[in-house]
Amino acid sequence: MRKLAILGASLLVLSVQPSFAQDAPTTPTDATATPAPAATPGSAVGSARTAPERRLTGADLFDLAIAADPQISPDGRHIAYVRRQNDIMTDRAVSSIWLIDTATGEETPLAGRQGGAFAPRWSPDGKRLAFASTEGGSAQLWVRWMAGGEAVRLTGLPTAPSSLAWAPDGRSLAYTMLVKDQGLKLGSAPANKPEGAKWAEPLEIRDLLAYRADGQGYIEPGFEKIFLVPATGGAPRQLTFGPYHDNGPLSWSRDGRTLYFAANRKTDWETDPLESEVHALDIASGRVTALTDRNGPDANPLVSPDGGKIAYLGFDDAGRAYENTHLYVMNADGSGRRNLTGDWDYSVDAIQWGDGGRAIYAQYDDRGETKVARIGLDGSVRDVAKGLSGGGMDRPYVGGSFTVSDGGAIAFTGGTATRPAEVQLARGGSARILTDLNRSLREVKSLGEVRKITTPSSHDGKTIEGWLTLPPGYVEGTKVPLILEIHGGPFQAYGPHFSTDNQLYAAGGYAVLSANPRGSTSYGEAFAQEIDKAYPGNDYFDLISIVDRAIALGIADPDALFVTGGSGGGVLTSWIVGKTNRFKAAVTQKPVINWTTQALTADGPAFFGRYWLGAQPWEKPELYWSLSPLSLVGNVETPTLVVVGAEDYRTPVSESEQYYTALRLRGVPTALVKIPGASHGGIAARPSQSAAKAAAILAWFAKYRQGWTRPAAPAAP
Repeated sequence: MRKLAILGASLLVLSVQPSFAQDAPTTPTDATATPAPAATPGSAVGSARTAPERRLTGADLFDLAIAADPQISPDGRHIAYVRRQNDIMTDRAVSSIWLIDTATGEETPLAGRQGGAFAPRWSPDGKRLAFASTEGGSAQLWVRWMAGGEAVRLTGLPTAPSSLAWAPDGRSLAYTMLVKDQGLKLGSAPANKPEGAKWAEPLEIRDLLAYRADGQGYIEPGFEKIFLVPATGGAPRQLTFGPYHDNGPLSWSRDGRTLYFAANRKTDWETDPLESEVHALDIASGRVTALTDRNGPDANPLVSPDGGKIAYLGFDDAGRAYENTHLYVMNADGSGRRNLTGDWDYSVDAIQWGDGGRAIYAQYDDRGETKVARIGLDGSVRDVAKGLSGGGMDRPYVGGSFTVSDGGAIAFTGGTATRPAEVQLARGGSARILTDLNRSLREVKSLGEVRKITTPSSHDGKTIEGWLTLPPGYVEGTKVPLILEIHGGPFQAYGPHFSTDNQLYAAGGYAVLSANPRGSTSYGEAFAQEIDKAYPGNDYFDLISIVDRAIALGIADPDALFVTGGSGGGVLTSWIVGKTNRFKAAVTQKPVINWTTQALTADGPAFFGRYWLGAQPWEKPELYWSLSPLSLVGNVETPTLVVVGAEDYRTPVSESEQYYTALRLRGVPTALVKIPGASHGGIAARPSQSAAKAAAILAWFAKYRQGWTRPAAPAAP
């Protein structure tokens, strides 16, 4: 399994994202984006209706677009960003790159007419833009000369490039790429195959501990390596070698002689999924030197403007399922390491040097919202941007991204609970929105208002926060059915962010409660660690408490409660219906049902047992069973639908199948919904499937609106 470039706050959260997660936002994988000349929105097809439909419908998902990866030019005059627009013809998001003039707001298309385009990166002088594009087939590196508008393809690579990084003199581009390997060979089929004979496919032989990855499928043998290519075209040169993954992001020394990267270059890299060190690569000799040496991940090295320091992210590995990620600075030779955020109870997600090297800009989550802080080398901290968004569109996850110009202007993706992420620009403490990607939809649709609510947990009085999405046109004092929608991770957080699922449920007449129980991130390290080696557990009381708060507010009808959630939320949904019969119906999506089978069949086998439960299944079988929702299935009397992606390798399909079968054997109303071709993280990536999934959930709740009572057993003869 490859480690990802950005180190996240949570460790292996049940989807491979900045670390591992059980659940992750469902943005498409750009390197495999479907080539298409342009996205066709659903509204282009037209409708025979006599009047506009004012509430959001599943068909409207084809009209949505979202901004991502905003890259501001060094002089702050332009922003290149990725626009992801859903396409009704391919049923996928199409990625293109657009340019914004920050003075006038004028937008110009740059790339993506003949294939997906993504990962724009400015040259140091701002005169060229490197990017990746699938134009012509597979993802390749391109460079566009901004003055003349000419774009040239630089590479013809066998696998997708990532982690693009310009050399300081602008003459070269470094990147990482998977170098395939043969893998283990064991024997062969007989050699006497007659001409024209149709024999079976060859044996599949796997010898990696993690031999498949969610969203990627079965892993091809090989390793991520660092390459260099001239910025005007030419033959790439491989810089690193050996049986381990050398990961991005990449950062150049100011003299252009050294590249810095993170990797676990130890022989036990397969069984130590968090470990990595910052390394220095001498480009001339190929010599690689480790600059850090602690037990725990050190990643995301970033060289200061004067070249004398390196900022990086990491934490000490204490064997827990969650740790705050801290910001460190060291000298370029690895000496003088110090933690800049040791007394700051937030987790740093992304960094960029600013103010001539006097400070570092850091993205972090605070109580369900995403912000950017300026962290001075003197230890000072102040917020410089807020309202970041872009964690996905199906559910209201925290997220977003940002970059900073030489003059301190901040480009970021930001939105609201009723508006998907747009490109925004912050200068001098104020921000303005530069794009309006969903204007035609916003002008027609009436979306549900989102309100923040809080309550003390019945378990110990801790404050639990949540957001209520109300049905459009909600009348104060009216009691409406409530859907408790639980986030995954479980080390993740919901906030006041746009969500197609919540708005579709609200359009169906439901209030939707998105809560952050203990274990959620953005409330401090101790709050997240409340579920370490005890998940699911007391987070159950937090969720029930905030449901009771929605009832006390006079919004939720206590006789019309429903529950759903995906991944970690699926775990808790299955746990809840094993603990209480208060909910009329439930939908558990891509859950973990049995921790023993999860630990041994999911795509993070080195992580789940060691970090989440502190032991392997054969060492503490009682602990595994006590935390498995399957242990409570004998109590379930709630009609429960089970939903899973057919190619889910994070919480494998067998988890859902176990629960479905157990419910059937118990005589509890259930059905199994498999989403063809969908991975764990991509269960809502295709608009038609996202809409169909939400429709199936609403139909299940409607079917059991009055609940269900087990029929009386037939009288004995």
